[in-house]
Amino acid sequence: MQIHYLQHVPFESPARIADWAMERGHQLTGTLLYEGADVPFTSEFDMLVVLGGPMGVYDEEKHPWLAREKKLIQESIAQGKLILGICLGAQLLAEALGGRVYRNPYKEIGWYPVSMKESYQESVFFKKFPRELLPYHWHGDTFELPPTAETVAFSAGCANQAFEYQGHVVGLQFHLECGDDSIDKLLEHCADELEPGGPYVQSPGEMVKQPSLLAQSNALLIELLQTMEKHHLS
Repeated sequence: MQIHYLQHVPFESPARIADWAMERGHQLTGTLLYEGADVPFTSEFDMLVVLGGPMGVYDEEKHPWLAREKKLIQESIAQGKLILGICLGAQLLAEALGGRVYRNPYKEIGWYPVSMKESYQESVFFKKFPRELLPYHWHGDTFELPPTAETVAFSAGCANQAFEYQGHVVGLQFHLECGDDSIDKLLEHCADELEPGGPYVQSPGEMVKQPSLLAQSNALLIELLQTMEKHHLS
């Protein structure tokens, strides 16, 4: 399978997604949008991964490449491509589907629980997930979905944590792909977003050096990716 990722900033990489792709023998290519690189044609990949980033979907004036990226995402959805969006990537997918992206009432930064909705065991991609998970978050925006997409997870701080659309599009507001280095880089580059006293903002000391939580998240990532892989091959 040919997998292509869209990267918005140097410090939010495919991380464990890249490890999985290499282990499974998939071809992995990427576009570094922040360097002004051109996006690929949809014929050049089977699966599109849209990564996170500190900008918003509405920041086209500051980041003109967002317009090209949005067009590629819309074309990929229309062509039935397999797509995974993470954090900003999920917000971009939600907007492309006709949803609204806006500021969440709370920033959610750190390890916070996510609950799956009652219907999640009927979903295409999430049916093997546990009912409760504890992934890593770093976001200030959220989204509303159109009726054609289905929310499958929520948290106390954010109503839409994961969704799927027509059996080929998956959006995650949280990060399952992180390694220790991913969290360190976010803290290095985005520390100004931390709000002491926020109900869903942890201290740096609570975020780093969490090997068991990382292992659980990475295992869920692999479960999701392998389900998407099987769906592509079926």
